[in-house]
Amino acid sequence: MQATRKATVRFRERSELLDFLLEVSAATALTLDLDQLLANVGDIVQKVLPYDLFAILLFHEKRQDLRIRYGVGHREEVVRNLSIALGEGVTGTAASRREPVLVGDVRNDPRYLNTVDAVRTELAVPMTARGKLVGVIDLQSTRVNAYTEYDRALLRLIAGRVSIAIDNARLYRRAERQYRTLKTLAHISREFSSILDLNELLTKIASTMRELINYDAFSILLVDHDAKALRHLFSIRYDQRVNIDNVPMGKGITGAAAESRDVVRVNDTAKDPRYICSHPDIRSEVAVPLIVQDRVVGVMDLESNRVGHFTDDHVRTLGLLGPQVASSVENARLYQELATRERRMEEDLQAARELQRVLLPDAAPEIEGLDATVRLRPAREISGDIYDVFEHQDGQTVIAFGDVSGKGAAAALYGSLVSGLLRTLSPRRRRPAELLKALNEVLIERKVEARYVTLSVLLWDPATRQIVMSNAGALPPMICRGSEILKVRVEGVPLGLLDAREYEEVPFQAEPGDTIVLYSDGITDHLNAAGAEFGRGRLAQVVRAHCTRTACELTSTIFQELDKFSTTAFDDQTVFVMKVR
Repeated sequence: MQATRKATVRFRERSELLDFLLEVSAATALTLDLDQLLANVGDIVQKVLPYDLFAILLFHEKRQDLRIRYGVGHREEVVRNLSIALGEGVTGTAASRREPVLVGDVRNDPRYLNTVDAVRTELAVPMTARGKLVGVIDLQSTRVNAYTEYDRALLRLIAGRVSIAIDNARLYRRAERQYRTLKTLAHISREFSSILDLNELLTKIASTMRELINYDAFSILLVDHDAKALRHLFSIRYDQRVNIDNVPMGKGITGAAAESRDVVRVNDTAKDPRYICSHPDIRSEVAVPLIVQDRVVGVMDLESNRVGHFTDDHVRTLGLLGPQVASSVENARLYQELATRERRMEEDLQAARELQRVLLPDAAPEIEGLDATVRLRPAREISGDIYDVFEHQDGQTVIAFGDVSGKGAAAALYGSLVSGLLRTLSPRRRRPAELLKALNEVLIERKVEARYVTLSVLLWDPATRQIVMSNAGALPPMICRGSEILKVRVEGVPLGLLDAREYEEVPFQAEPGDTIVLYSDGITDHLNAAGAEFGRGRLAQVVRAHCTRTACELTSTIFQELDKFSTTAFDDQTVFVMKVR
């Protein structure tokens, strides 16, 4: 009672109370470190409302409970283990009602949760921020009626000042933890994308996963459409390489993940009828679908001999890593396949051309807000020209268009490497300049003599109709508006030539009806019998004359004019036309 009287005297004047509340706000604004912030709150409360036991309990939305995050006077096991549901005890009641609860003598209140026999008075005040429950400040005293209505009102004022700061500190801690996780994942992604040997890559993936998530068995299975099964690619069990049976599509936990296209976690395999019992010691399992360009290409599977071993954090981590593993495995697998085909180039050129056709987007890629058509005419069986389209989750689309130095199988192989690296790097390099810089660094690390690639990257936003362009030595886009060719200057050094290159970004605000033409140098360098080039000027005349036609019609017209000029092509010819809706 004496402490309460002191607080009352201290704030006899309204201005003194306001000064104190300003002091509270200032003290809680000093730091975003949650531990330090909660300690500051404890010190602030102690100045005006002495206590024998003090706790700040934070609310966990997913668990729907309160747990002590900071405490004074409570036993360590209580701080570590106590979980209070909404409506349970004095603190749970205050939290559920969003109103302070003052109990003058806890011996007469059945809601009291006894942690210390000597406690007589308890005061619990909820903290809310942005309309959500943050937690509860709880004071306990060994004296009967230690706190008054004035004290309750004062603690409520304090809670109102500190709740936003505590919520901000929690958000900051969560963001910082996510940043650290993403930074680790980015490092892992760089490691994976730099390995093109499939066996080396799979071994690296398995060891990296073990560092992040302890497991007893790890497998990667690939979709075999002909056999309608998940085909075993790589498996390790208790640190030993093993072979496992193929799994029919749709069967088992791995089949469920491939079919649902989502992570499947089973806390107890003994209670899940989908589980295929090949190893009786396995008790929990998590399977992650491996998806590349909206295609399920396989499944990554982790198993443990402990029930409920895999947590929500594990699932989130695997969800983030899944696309990177999928792209890396697909890229390494493709590289291995193309390397084999190069050794048998004479008999397999046609098969390689078909493979390239499958890997590149089709003739009319679907891009929101654009009518698009692309046509590739290789000078030989396969082409060194590359193009691809990647859609981000926010609706923006990355359009890549380039040309590998040289022609034939070697150029196509290098182009496939670049395409695979584009798929790997694009999800984590949203800006065109960043993507070009990262791709250049990887190509320099794996430098191939006399090989480089020119590449344009366009980031299209259908919501704003804005295009952000970056260029690495490719021919600049030709943009036609009405009957005018707009001048857009965007330049840069080709990829794979020089280290530590920076690339600029040029924004362009498109308008409905604009036509954007991307073209390889096989178009402008096309020669007639007299040795004259088709040239950019002649191409511009064709585009200007047919600018109002559809993307498909304009593409056909360009190739018709090329054939009129000369029927002999000495270089790969690719045209990618996009018309703004």
